[in-house]
Formats: sequence, C-alpha cells, structure tokens
Amino acid sequence: MARELAITTADGKKQALPLEGNQYSLGRSVDNELCYADDVGLSRRHMLLERFGEEWTVRDLGSKNGTFVNGERLSQPHRLRSGDRIVASRVCLTFEPAETALDKTVLFEGVPAPTGATVSTTLERLLSGNGVEIQPTPGQPPAQWGTPIAALMRAGRELAERRPLCELFQVILDLSIEAVGAQRGVLLTLERERLAVQASRGESFRISTAVRDRVVEGKTSVLIQDIRQDEALRNRGSIVSHGVRTLMAAPLQTDDRVIGLIYVDTPQLLREFSVDDLNLLTVMANVAAIRIERERLSEVEQVERIMAAELQQAAEIQRRFLPESAPSMPGVDLAGYNAPCRTVGGDYYDFLLYPDGKVAVVIGDVAGKGMPAALMMTCLQSKVHAITETACGPAIAVTRLNRSLAATCPGNRFVTLFFCVLDPQSGELIYCNAGHNPPLLARKNGEMLRLESGGPVLGLLPELSFEEDRCCLEAGEVLLLYSDGVTEATAPDGEEFGEDRLIEILKQHAHDSADAIMDAVHDAVESWYAGSPVADDITVVVARRTAE
Repeated sequence: MARELAITTADGKKQALPLEGNQYSLGRSVDNELCYADDVGLSRRHMLLERFGEEWTVRDLGSKNGTFVNGERLSQPHRLRSGDRIVASRVCLTFEPAETALDKTVLFEGVPAPTGATVSTTLERLLSGNGVEIQPTPGQPPAQWGTPIAALMRAGRELAERRPLCELFQVILDLSIEAVGAQRGVLLTLERERLAVQASRGESFRISTAVRDRVVEGKTSVLIQDIRQDEALRNRGSIVSHGVRTLMAAPLQTDDRVIGLIYVDTPQLLREFSVDDLNLLTVMANVAAIRIERERLSEVEQVERIMAAELQQAAEIQRRFLPESAPSMPGVDLAGYNAPCRTVGGDYYDFLLYPDGKVAVVIGDVAGKGMPAALMMTCLQSKVHAITETACGPAIAVTRLNRSLAATCPGNRFVTLFFCVLDPQSGELIYCNAGHNPPLLARKNGEMLRLESGGPVLGLLPELSFEEDRCCLEAGEVLLLYSDGVTEATAPDGEEFGEDRLIEILKQHAHDSADAIMDAVHDAVESWYAGSPVADDITVVVARRTAE
C-alpha cells in the first residue's frame, strides 16, 4: 500500500509527502531529505524514516530533544502504523495510507439547511445563561453527560501542557470526541479563508455546506439529533451510506472571531447527542480556540525571537564589512559612520589604502532596505575589494564593478556609488560618480563644488562605460560624502532636511576636524527627525586635507 506523510510545521503549513524512496532523514542540516534549518529545537540529524519491504520504521538519531511517536519518546526503532503521529521539536508528521491523507478526509456537499430535529446555540447565549434554542422534537432524550465539569477540568489539564500545534489539534479533537461520546470527528481551521483539516478520527466525512456556513459564518453550534427525522439529510445517500445517525458541529470561536470548527458524529443506533452534549462541545470548542490562538501567538513570538537573534548576528557580521575606524595617514584627516534604519542596511562606505600612499574613498547605497539590501551590500563590498586589488583608475574600477554587479543583481535592485582616489601629498582627487548623491567639496574661498561626473547607477546595464573627472583638494578644504538618508531625512511635519541645510552645516564647521564635521551632520539629522522613525540608512564620510 502506498504511504505518505502529512507534515505540519510550526507555522501551521501543511505538506503531503509521498514515501517513494527508501529512507528520509529529518533535521536542521541541509543534508537531510527533510530539512528545517530554522527550527532550533531540531538536531542537525534528528530522526530517520526507513523502509523495510512494505513496512516503515522511525528511529531517533541521538537527538538532543528526542523524537516522539503518539506522545511516547523513542528509545528504539518503532514500526509505523496508520495514524501514528511523529513529533520532532515543532514538526509533526502523520503516517497515513496515501489515499486517506488529511486533505482528502472531508467533502462538503451542497445540502439544504436541516429541516427537522435540530438544536442550536451560540457561545454568547451560553455565556449569558440563556441556554439553547430548541426546535421542539418529540421524545427529546435526557442529558447524556452527568459530569460535564469533569470533562472541562480534564480538558483544562490536557490543554495547559505546551504542545506543538500539530499535536494540539489532535488532542483537542480526541478530548471533544470522548467528552460527548462521539465515534468520529474532524477538526478544521480557516487558512486563507478556506477550511483545512488539522486532525481527524475516522474518514470520508460528508458535511452539509449549510451546516458548515451556519457554524462558521453564523457562529452557531448545531445539533441534528436524528438524521432520519430531517428530510434534507435523510435523502442524502452519501451521508446515510456512512451510517451517520446523529451529528454536532461547533465553531472554534475566540471572542467574535471564528477560526474553524469541530464536527463529530455517531453512526447507527449507538446513541443520540443531547442538548447537554451540544453545550459541552460549544464550551470546549471555545476553550480550544483560545488555546490554539495562544499557541499560534507563542510560536510566532518564538519565530520572531529567532529572527531577531539572527538579525543581530547579521548586523554584527555586516558591521565587520565596514571600517572599524578611519585610517590615520599624513596629509588627510578621515572620518566615517553608518547608521542603518533597521537592524541591517544597504549603505556602504570604505577606505582603501594603496602602496603608493594614495587612498580610495568609497560610498555606496543599495536600493531598498533591510536584509535584501544588506546581502547586496556585502556583495558590493567584496566586489569593490576584489576590483581595487589591481591598480586602476576610478572610471575603469566602476566600469568593471558595474559589469560584475549586473550579472548578479536582481531586476528590482541597483546600486549608486561614488569612488574617488585621493593623493594626500599633492591633493589630487580623481573621482567617478555612478548615480550617487553628489559629494560636496568646500573650498577655502567659500565656494561649494558638487562632484557629479561619472555615469548612471550600477547593476542594470552591463555594457555601460563610465567617465572620471579630477580636481585638487587644497590644504584646509573638505570633501563631504553622504547617502540620501541624510538629505531625505523627514521631520514630523513632512519637510525634508535637504541639501541646503547640509551645505550650511559644512560651511559652519569647515575649519573643524573630520570627526567634528561628521558629528555635526549626525546631530543635525537626528534633531531634524525629532524622535520620529528613521526612514532610511544614514552614511556620512568626511575627508579634510590637512597639509600641502
């Protein structure tokens, strides 16, 4: 018989995996057939599924947190049977015959609304103490449950234990079936506005669309005590053929929101559900819904904690791609800093020293923010270092860089870059501007020069060539490089900081050190934001000529 695994991960995503090979290992390592690298509760190689003829076994591979089958921790290989639930950390696998996988368990049929022996209630009515609304039915049976409180207490104990969602769903269904004395049942949750089976006991459920809509959209629990007395359902051969005699469905409801439903039924003449059964199922479904939402929130928070920790590590790695400090060299005073608007960012700056005493000063900005931009930034840094290992002018370096970036840059990304080479002894400055904010050169006579020559942005068209220009940085003159996060900084009233304010700061501090100029720009931009969220990465680089 063909077999498959119904796999549910921590985020509730489901996958049906046909078991066509002879073995499947699971763990965090990419070497596993089933790799879940983000699940920190898994070992690198956690567990192994193996085929022996027509049989399958599962064994733990010495994992730290263990592998569990039907709630029992594995100490030796276990031969799998239909319905066995395997839990490894937050991954749940159900071993099933291929033809009875969960996504084939339920069929909704276009049956009209029930017309006969129907009982309904809502959570709001129960909590208000107004009881149930009953369509009078001759011979209504007495309550079947003498101690519903005991059932609720047991449910409270079971649901208090921390479980992965895939296991929690089955526990909730099992508790509900046992509490009301049902024979079969299925639990479904709304995923992207569609009902998805999360747990089942039994198979081939045929549920009326009218019952489904009344439960999910009407937030109403429904009891049909005897299908034989309901004309709409009695004539439905698909339901009768499965021997269903009495059924109930209750919404998984938290406050005013329905996240799914629980359906239970009993075949033949074993028993009829009662009003007390409906009340109990309604309350248990409410308790279960709250527990499901709490577990989902907990798992989301866990994922967010993992992501935050990984982002902090990524930020630390990215900081190492930027200069720890500006180099100290005769003839020029250098300073630079970068402040990403998120944990990681796409701005880049660098100082590259040449054997002949010259220094290359680079600033770049990857389009976008966050992790995608940060990955592109590290790629940009490595390419800049590789290209500048061979002596070449700024125009040739930027042309080669553009060709290299265009081969790997996604279609929705590009890079702006300013690349210059400064000779501290002569003051000669050769530069190429590839679509970046023009750096400002503050002359001793008060003139402000914008360095614009070069070409367009990088990474879009590989065959472009770039030009370079040159000027002289005299003693006491200052070159200020910056990213658009400076000039486009937005005050709470929506006004941008702008280039004019940056020029004014540069004029006021032109005689100060490079560090002092950098700090003045930083303080002005921070004050401009006035506590509002920073919208873009901010990078500032200063080069001040100190001597002839």
